[in-house]
Amino acid sequence: MLTLLSTFISFLMGGLPKLLDFFQDKSDKSHELKLAQMQTERELQLAAAGYVAQQQIEAIKLDEIKTQTEAENKQALIGAQQAEINAIYAHDAALGEGTSKWMKDLRASVRPVITYGFFFLLVAIDATLAYKGVTSGVEFNVLADQLWDNETQALFAAIITFHFGGRAFGK
Repeated sequence: MLTLLSTFISFLMGGLPKLLDFFQDKSDKSHELKLAQMQTERELQLAAAGYVAQQQIEAIKLDEIKTQTEAENKQALIGAQQAEINAIYAHDAALGEGTSKWMKDLRASVRPVITYGFFFLLVAIDATLAYKGVTSGVEFNVLADQLWDNETQALFAAIITFHFGGRAFGK
């Protein structure tokens, strides 16, 4: 029995560390597996975040390309408009070649004469209405609202803008 007990004790002494090593190894592998899973999840999250960041970078680049394309289209349109204006001026100058000074002056006076005519017509109508309003006893505020309404303002603004606005920038 003593031999049996000593064999059992030697088995425990020799086998117990191996048994403990087995459980320790199992625990270590479980811990390593958890770490690997956590690292994989973290890499997936970083990859997803990187993918989102990459998508944002691509969206920004696409917006830049769109903006650049729009700017180039607008520049091309402005160039086409400038070419059209130059062609109109060249055509206008070609029409005046070989004509008398009197005809050139008549052609040059058409727009200003029509503009002056409409302006003086506007002044005459307003002066007549103002005179009728004052003699009829209409209050000044009511009369001013009737004479200087939105349509009259728009007409006056169009005339002034044509002669003093757009032409100044073209010269």
